[in-house]
Amino acid sequence: MTKLEKVAFIINKLEELYPETPIPLEHKDPYTLLIAVLLSAQSTDKGVNKITPILFNIADNPYDMIKLSVEEIREIIKPVGLSPMKSKGIHGLSNIIIDQHQGKVPQTFEYLEALPAVGHKTASVVMSQAFNIPTFPVDTHIHRLMYRWGLTNGKNVIQTEKDAKRLFPIDLWNKLHLQIIFYGRKYSPARAWDLENDIITKTIGRKTIINNYYKK
Repeated sequence: MTKLEKVAFIINKLEELYPETPIPLEHKDPYTLLIAVLLSAQSTDKGVNKITPILFNIADNPYDMIKLSVEEIREIIKPVGLSPMKSKGIHGLSNIIIDQHQGKVPQTFEYLEALPAVGHKTASVVMSQAFNIPTFPVDTHIHRLMYRWGLTNGKNVIQTEKDAKRLFPIDLWNKLHLQIIFYGRKYSPARAWDLENDIITKTIGRKTIINNYYKK
């Protein structure tokens, strides 16, 4: 199967399984999405969705957020982990959004990635899901599956993102990256992986991965 045939198979199968792709992080606007995505680093969407209603009930905009101290923010977000770094980031970026962007979340990678605790993946998610600008955020699920499917060399997420953008049509990026995440969580996890249920990898995956799986 050629890469183009693999891509077509993936697109069709994911559309069949996930015709709708609701954003898994609860939010109501670009600012609350930005905070939720920041909090999701090395945490789960489920865990973040338990904390954000508490935080956003107190501060759901940068003006209210900076009224809280870094320590107050940290106490609220402790359950999601990395709270020292995340609380400083939330407070710092809120100040910058007010001082430099009139209280609005900026809509460019340059400005987003200049915010404290905001990396390329977080910026990509905000650009995609808040502003509907075509991007292809790569998380651990996408990185793993792109390698299993033989669509990238797996060296790093930067290369995986380049390969995904090169192979998949730009008009599908925003939906497709969520579809791959949903698929990876259910059918192709890193642990407790059952290849028999992973129809995409079983059909188009790297032979070495499939052979090694059955040798176990």
